[in-house]
Amino acid sequence: MATTYTISDLAREFDLTTRAMRFYEDMGLLQPERDGPGGRNRVYSPRDRTRLKLTLRAKRLGLSLTEAREIIDSYDSPRDTAPQLKKFLVILADHRNKLEAQLIDLQANLDELRVHEKEAKALLAKAEKSK
Repeated sequence: MATTYTISDLAREFDLTTRAMRFYEDMGLLQPERDGPGGRNRVYSPRDRTRLKLTLRAKRLGLSLTEAREIIDSYDSPRDTAPQLKKFLVILADHRNKLEAQLIDLQANLDELRVHEKEAKALLAKAEKSK
């Protein structure tokens, strides 16, 4: 019999809330089977566990859940890996470009902050000197 997991098992293992798990399911990242009265209990497969692990890895990279799903879904098909890797590289390059632009903006903000900080320190020193 194949290993299965409950929502609580995976939430505990990956330090998530069950609400987050249900959100990932709503986003199409996880597709648990249903069991019990009225299909109330979610039963996660090893495939779901792997998809969750990959989703969290993509999030750590800063990818959106939509981007994560696109990448993960591309590996579900039995096609050649070259198109999958090309798509992955396009998504990564786009994300890198966004991060680099943000880094430039952050650096400009830090530079401006340093100028204001220096001016404020100079004014404070002048004010304290004239007391």
